[in-house]
Amino acid sequence: MRNMFGINFLLAAFIGAAPVFEQVEVFEAGTNGYHTYRIPALAVTTRGTLLAFAEGRKDSSSDIGDIDLLLRRSIDGGRTWLEVQTLWNDGKNTCGNPTVVVDQSNGKIWLVVNHNRGTQQSQSVLMAGRGNGDRTVWVMESIDDGLSWSTPLEITATVKRPDWGFYATGPGIGIQLRSGRLVIPSYFRPRLSEAATEKEILQSSRSHIIYSDDHGISWKIGGVSEAKTNECQLVELSDGSLLLNMRSFHERAQRAIATSNDGGLSWSSVHHDRALIEPTCQASLISCQNPVSPAKNLLLFANPASLKRENMTVRVSEDEGVTWRYSKVLHSGPAAYSSLGALGDATFACLYERSSTGEARSPYERITFARFNLEWLKAPAGR
Repeated sequence: MRNMFGINFLLAAFIGAAPVFEQVEVFEAGTNGYHTYRIPALAVTTRGTLLAFAEGRKDSSSDIGDIDLLLRRSIDGGRTWLEVQTLWNDGKNTCGNPTVVVDQSNGKIWLVVNHNRGTQQSQSVLMAGRGNGDRTVWVMESIDDGLSWSTPLEITATVKRPDWGFYATGPGIGIQLRSGRLVIPSYFRPRLSEAATEKEILQSSRSHIIYSDDHGISWKIGGVSEAKTNECQLVELSDGSLLLNMRSFHERAQRAIATSNDGGLSWSSVHHDRALIEPTCQASLISCQNPVSPAKNLLLFANPASLKRENMTVRVSEDEGVTWRYSKVLHSGPAAYSSLGALGDATFACLYERSSTGEARSPYERITFARFNLEWLKAPAGR
């Protein structure tokens, strides 16, 4: 069997195995000269190396300011992590919002990121598309399993329309379709006037995708979803359709869902999944073959399952998102963004933001790597 990452799974590995759950810290606030680490993205390369991307925020936890793009690699399944690599440091400017996709045909790793000037009047002004300098889109690539990376190449002109203001990739992961198409989930906000309220700014955002049909050489704009959606992740289902799972500003405290039958060039009307409660936050989603029922893909979903940023929970669907039968809490305290991955040894992982142990203060104190298997996810509470 092969999952969406092209990793072979043996059915026997899933049957009768003992529950597995372990965690290790990857980034910790206040270390290596950074005030805060945020925006995790996790990739599994074709050689099985794990890549943990994050933003290193120099002076505060704010989304604006001096922000560097960082990476740590693991060659032992996430048990230990190599030293931090700085992929992009542009002085006092912002380099971040990592979204990564691995091309299974050649092993090349594509990292799509955003850049803007670090000095801004405010975050709201930047989100309205009126910031100090524009929000641009760039790609980097690695052909040696993440050891080295190309110089960032700007692709803004081909993936951002002139009337789009604020722009963000992912964050998290992109996917490769069975056709070979590389797809990066993204969102934008139109340029808004100074009279726009904060609510109008937030609700103006729209999820969309960008894609490449030539293995990353060129990138194009795909389908755009409805307003009141933004940070998103997507999967390809067993019938070849795509499911887009989006942060929602419909004030329903639920994830927004849309589907596509044309490879992401257009999207259905939005509906909401009542089972996926959210506090208006980023979430993560992956798909792999179901070892028990190969006709339907297995979906894993993670987010802070609460009305505020806390209670990081992983859910499992055996019917491609119709129902979510199993769930387990990774961290009951403050928690926020996450990125899921399938590790290829019958285990899965979630790289996520959380508070430290002891007195809970902030969901941005650590970025933690959790490794687990289906047996742990399906086991009764307390096991």
